[in-house]
Amino acid sequence: MKTTVQQPVAIACLFTWTGFVCAISFMEAWLKFRAPGVTLPIGLGIGKLVFGALNKVEWVFAVVVSVSAVIYGKSLFTVPNISLFVIVAILVVQTAWLLPALDARAELHIQNKLVAPSNLHFWFVGGELVKVVGLFITAVSLFNNH
Repeated sequence: MKTTVQQPVAIACLFTWTGFVCAISFMEAWLKFRAPGVTLPIGLGIGKLVFGALNKVEWVFAVVVSVSAVIYGKSLFTVPNISLFVIVAILVVQTAWLLPALDARAELHIQNKLVAPSNLHFWFVGGELVKVVGLFITAVSLFNNH
């Protein structure tokens, strides 16, 4: 059996993107609060900075992978294109709603103000889980086995 790669740049971006999301969302996000001397306001400030930067990097990956899909695409309704659409939809929701709302809550905490309970983190983490699965499916589906 011979394996070929349809979109090598896209595959590299997808696996790198997966690594970024896993490392930041599933490790850094909560580990920073366990470091000695990191208070809630400091940790939230770091989180705002890191997740803002990650979001920008994710958009670069999304554009590169989308351009690759257009260049190499044969059909709109393929597994990689459908999963890429889901990933980008999640990224839009995170960029337009979740990250600004979480940043606003973090800023209230940093200013030592009362913040009402919220499910925003659950929505964000759920989106990250679906995104990681979608990234993996998209990347693996770009390999052809003959």
